[in-house]
Amino acid sequence: MKSIRVHGFRLGVHTSIAGGISKSVERAVALNANTFQIFSHNPRQWRENRITEEDAERFSILRQKYDIRPAFIHASYLINLASPSDLILKKSIELLSYELTNADTLGAEYVVLHTGSVSGESGRTARSRAANAILKAVCKKRHSSSLLLENTAGEKGDITSSIRTLAEIMEMCSCESMAGICIDTCHAFSYGYDLTSSEGIERLLSEIDKYIGLDKLRLMHLNDSRRPLGSHIDRHEHIGKGFIGIKGFKKILSDKRILRVPLILETPKETEDDDKRNLKRVCEILNSRVKS
Repeated sequence: MKSIRVHGFRLGVHTSIAGGISKSVERAVALNANTFQIFSHNPRQWRENRITEEDAERFSILRQKYDIRPAFIHASYLINLASPSDLILKKSIELLSYELTNADTLGAEYVVLHTGSVSGESGRTARSRAANAILKAVCKKRHSSSLLLENTAGEKGDITSSIRTLAEIMEMCSCESMAGICIDTCHAFSYGYDLTSSEGIERLLSEIDKYIGLDKLRLMHLNDSRRPLGSHIDRHEHIGKGFIGIKGFKKILSDKRILRVPLILETPKETEDDDKRNLKRVCEILNSRVKS
């Protein structure tokens, strides 16, 4: 596969840490990626695993050697900072603090967080709880890594599906460690932002600019959607194979406001070649933009 380092774009995928965290960098290198995302441990377990000094050092050396940056850690799926359960909330705060500590250990720049979900109470109340929980997690110690809040698809109980709700949490827990947001294209589309149209893309980016600031958009998860616009269902699809489609991604990636935003694919991994194919499709879109 040809290099995907297209005129300053940072493009990569979520890579596996199987066999050791430094293996994730090797996998990114094999794909010619120049940014990447990982889990720092098993994302479906509360148990914390120790990162060895040797593995952390190799992780750093490989990143420097191949100019792979930024590095993003996706926080565990178990974290639910909106939960009314004292036990779940306590465990979630501890696990988020652990994710940030892991990022510090590895020298990763960002931790990407889904704040959580709740049913039976107002979104405002849940977002206030999540904001307080974030402050408790990040204030336990000074971190060199920073936190990014990710939008959700609008499934039942989601509290951060719109740009305004992301902004609400950021305003309530303003601190040095809160760097900004990550926008997932599948989630945005499923929520109701029509990314197949110029008007829909303008709505999304204008809301980010108005309520948060485009300088706070630090990452885009570039995923097609298996479900139609406004479905409120989170199902990622291969680039160009879903309801956003190639035309939609051409519109998204042609907008100059996201020129310097790193792009990470979280598309399905059904075969060993899936990442290569999806990266190639995005690379072709980016190259056509540069030539046009």
